This record gives sequence, C-alpha cells and structure tokens, in this order.
Amino acid sequence: SPTGDSWGIFTFLCAALCNLPALPALNCSEELGAGQSIQQTYDLTRYLEHQLRTLAGTYLNYLGPPFNEPDFNPPRLARAERVPSATVDLDLWRGLTDNARLAANYRAYSRLLCYLRVLDSQVGTAELRHRLAHFCASLQGLVLSIGGVMSSLGYPLPAGPAGPPAPPGAPTAPNDFLKKMDDFWLLKELQTWLWRSAKDFNRLKKKVPPAVVTLRLEAREF
Repeated sequence: SPTGDSWGIFTFLCAALCNLPALPALNCSEELGAGQSIQQTYDLTRYLEHQLRTLAGTYLNYLGPPFNEPDFNPPRLARAERVPSATVDLDLWRGLTDNARLAANYRAYSRLLCYLRVLDSQVGTAELRHRLAHFCASLQGLVLSIGGVMSSLGYPLPAGPAGPPAPPGAPTAPNDFLKKMDDFWLLKELQTWLWRSAKDFNRLKKKVPPAVVTLRLEAREF
C-alpha cells in the first residue's frame, strides 16, 4: 500500500543517516583560506591607498607651504632614514621569494604604524587626529591581514615585535621645519609602500587559486 511504501522509505532513510559516520568524510582544502586571505589583504591595501590620498592632502595642508605645494620634491634627509624605505629596485624586489616580500611588508607596516601613532599624538586639530586614528586602525588591520596570509601559506612571522620609532632619549628634530620634513617623508614612503604592496598581492592572488572549493576524501576504517 502507499502508506506501507512511505513507511519503508522513511525507515531506510533513518538507517542511512545513522550509518553516515562510517562513510568517507568530505573536507574543504586549506588552500581556500589562503586565497580568501590574499584577496581580502589586496582589497584592504587598495582601500588604504584611497584613504591615504585624502589624508595626505589634508595633512600636507596642515603643514603648510612648501609641503603642500604640488612640485615640492626635496631630497631625503639622513634623519628620515629611520622610516623604512620602499625605494628598492623593482627587479630586485620581484626577485625575492614570496615569503621574503611578505616579511618585508609586515615589518615595514609595523614600523610605519608606530610612526603614525606618534604623529597622531602630536597633531593640533581634532578633525585631523580623528582621521589619523581611523587610518591607524585600518593600517593595524593590514598588518594583521598580512600576518594571516603568511600563516595560511605556512610562513613564520618575522621574529621580534616592531619596536618604537626611536629609542628613549633619541634626539627630536632640532627645528619645526625638519620635524615637518620627517612627517612629509613618512607619508611619501607610506604611499610608495601601499602602491607596491597592491601589486605584490595582485600577483600573489594569481598564484593561489581564488575561492574555489576543493574536496578531499579522508579514508576511514569501516
């Protein structure tokens, strides 16, 4: 009868469900996480590029002339060498391993973040402090995101935390102009780092497949 057939089908399904643990399990590949992490880091880098364009213009106007003039292009002073420089030969940079580039990005943004936080504490206007604090929070997210990419690819994080931008007792800028020059170079180097990092993560995401589900069978004893 139809009722008997329905009961038989129901009994069969219950028995099948009870025996599911004995079947091979389907698990997602770990490569999925790496692809997503790289894509998110690339998107965050591009967002920070856009955010910095507005912030840099506002901050340079705060510094005043000649720093906010479009053709102002001073030589880099020895004082600014403490800021991690992105002016590395592109062929040399591309010749590095993925691990080495990721580690360099991680270290650089950790140090740049320290400088920006000092900058934030010294700014005289509430609006600019708010913008700097928001940017620092985004940059902290980028540092964590790069660390996540390295972990997902099996790379260790660089040893030792990034220290403060200067040791206690280090001399400050001898005058206001040189202090502004330090700030100018900090923003300039940060722009170059973000521009290059966007290219790095764009190339890296082409190496690692995007969010495609890969299934793997795990053998189990019956």
